[in-house]
Amino acid sequence: MAESKRDYYEVLGVDKGADESTIKKAYRQLAKKYHPDMNPGDAEAEKKFKEVAEAYAVLSDPQKRAQYDQFGHAAFEQGGGGAGGFGGFDFGGDMGDIFGDIFGDLFGGGARTRRANNGPMKGANIRARVRITFEEAVFGCEKQIELNLKDECTTCHGTGAKPGTSPQTCPKCGGKGQVVFTQQSLFGTVRNVQTCADCEGSGKIVKEKCPNCHGTGYTSSRKKIAVTIPAGIDGGQSIRIREKGEPGVNGGPRGDLLVEVDVQRHPIFQRQDMNIFSTTPITFAQAALGGDIRINTVDGDVIYNVKPGTQTDTKVRLKGKGVPSLRNKSVRGDHYVTLVVQVPTKLSEEAKSALRKFDAAADNSLGLNLDEEKAQDKPKEKPKEKPKKKGFMDKLKETFEDNN
Repeated sequence: MAESKRDYYEVLGVDKGADESTIKKAYRQLAKKYHPDMNPGDAEAEKKFKEVAEAYAVLSDPQKRAQYDQFGHAAFEQGGGGAGGFGGFDFGGDMGDIFGDIFGDLFGGGARTRRANNGPMKGANIRARVRITFEEAVFGCEKQIELNLKDECTTCHGTGAKPGTSPQTCPKCGGKGQVVFTQQSLFGTVRNVQTCADCEGSGKIVKEKCPNCHGTGYTSSRKKIAVTIPAGIDGGQSIRIREKGEPGVNGGPRGDLLVEVDVQRHPIFQRQDMNIFSTTPITFAQAALGGDIRINTVDGDVIYNVKPGTQTDTKVRLKGKGVPSLRNKSVRGDHYVTLVVQVPTKLSEEAKSALRKFDAAADNSLGLNLDEEKAQDKPKEKPKEKPKKKGFMDKLKETFEDNN
């Protein structure tokens, strides 16, 4: 059984609401503590260093952090909401590069060296937004967006140099794209690697620029990009389209296009995760007597049977009428409907008369019931005893008492 990963916030020892500077500070301290060069031969320290670097790679990136906060580690597992699945959130690059971004080659010659800037590098990512309706977010759709995209210049084929000429090796960095400074520190000799300012890390200098692209090596044009919106997506989530971003450098792949989805508000429905909520009005007669009513859902109207005596604000559940899961389209949430009894504000004389009769009938019925209850509660009187018939001895006794 695979070992479960620790929570990234726990790994760095920060709260979930920690800001960027707090996360960066925590990473600095832990990276120094567990760096392999500070703990030679310690396999446990190396393991912890990789764990810390992985946590920082996610939490230092706002987009990856948002995905992690929503889906946890599943956001970056194959087939889930992460890498290889929807969103395609991969860590990209080497964890050692992240360490180098903060410290440089802090630990001198024994530290891992970063990839040379003049090597093949992936192009920058591009961000865009697309606005869709509530129903399109529930069931998915296809959209087209227009963007200004760069392509390799057809005149200089990306070199930036005037036809007939070629870029020259940068004399400052010797074509490496980096310059190295060494100095002494508490940790020993420190090598600080910086991007060459003359060639901007390319290792080449263009003296005669291409007239078509002005030495950039690229030209821009307006293009239409098809975007597939998956069913169940929510507002604020993004879709990654591979290699539709900026061109790569020195033969590197293009960056990605990240399309953020903006979902319009619906006049009736409200969404919470995979569930939908709404209210439906019913008449007093429907509430009192019961009967079939129509309820509006994203799948169309459905017939629901209201029970007699239904009170206002009664909630009913329509199973499977909610939003599909991003990971499993066959699984859907539910639709919760609040039934609200409507009181009419305008009544005809005929309707008013009918209501008065109903009110009077209801009062009489209530009064009869009360009389019956009082009659039941009243104590019953004992029946009077019938006088006994006098016999001969009784009459003789009365005559004797009278004579005395």
